[in-house]
Amino acid sequence: MKHLNLLARFLFVIIAVQACTAAAGDYQIVKTARVMGQGGIDYVYADNDNRRLYVARGGQVLVFDEDTFLSVGTITNARARDEAVDPVSNHGFCSSSPIVMWDAKTLAPLKTIDVQGRPDAIFFEPLTERVYVLSHSAPNVTVIDGKDGTIVGTIDLGGSPEQAQSDGQGHVYVDLEDKDSIAVVDAHTLKVTATYDISSKGGGPAGLGLDAKNHILFAMCHEPATCVVVNADTGKILAALPIGTGTDGGGFNPATMEAFSSQGDGTLTIIKENSPTDFAVEQTVTTKPRAKTCTLDTKNNQIILITVERPATVVTTDTNAVAGAAAPAGKRRGGYNGPGLLDIIAVGK
Repeated sequence: MKHLNLLARFLFVIIAVQACTAAAGDYQIVKTARVMGQGGIDYVYADNDNRRLYVARGGQVLVFDEDTFLSVGTITNARARDEAVDPVSNHGFCSSSPIVMWDAKTLAPLKTIDVQGRPDAIFFEPLTERVYVLSHSAPNVTVIDGKDGTIVGTIDLGGSPEQAQSDGQGHVYVDLEDKDSIAVVDAHTLKVTATYDISSKGGGPAGLGLDAKNHILFAMCHEPATCVVVNADTGKILAALPIGTGTDGGGFNPATMEAFSSQGDGTLTIIKENSPTDFAVEQTVTTKPRAKTCTLDTKNNQIILITVERPATVVTTDTNAVAGAAAPAGKRRGGYNGPGLLDIIAVGK
């Protein structure tokens, strides 16, 4: 009997170790930070070369250390939605009106750049060293030289852009939320060369990921809540996979061969590319409500998300809001802009 008890304990230890090992292999929240402040948020951006994390909130851009989430400074007079950094010139830009340009090493302001439209997302294209300012009104894209901040030109996409990706070979892909499609732009000529219709599988694309090596796009759609996988060369739809509701950000990690989508319902969907023709939902991670935008920490293979938690009791002029209540998970813009805790969340293994 004594030997049986020892054997039972031994087996229990083995099972427990195996269970822990399996759990350790899953994505989970590995780090968080909370910062009190004022104002709404939209995108979060990781400058992986300088190890800095940017979050536009209120009338400034907050800058954090990407490894510790501790504050390292602010970019003032910048009522922005998104940020981008040219790693060659080390110039930072935010999608405010006007665009604010700064030194990404020192955070010192350099200049402001007047642009038309309503700047929303912003994106750095590495081949031409240019910054794309996306707008929901004309011009859809204003292109800026990353070296000196001069305006190179504008692009008419024929729709409202949400997120962009570059293959580094002269092709820029932009999802058009109101057209249920993806526009293909020649990075040299700044002309639209093709438009891929994905409406048969998903509508309202927001987040966009790109496997540049295998030429595969991952469009994260609202209606239905779906990731539409597309051949980047031909526009052929390869797969459609379920994601959470309220997506507003996504990407692809070539180090793990995984696409990801952050959702306002408090989930993060991880999609595994098993091969260029085989895709599967690998995991759905619980994050926090309204954590709908994300960025990739390429050093640690972690996905960083942000959300704002309002205080228990607030006074608000938003007629759609109830004091002390959370905004609807799928609400995308014009949400709560009062005081609250900024949550920074890192998801990894």
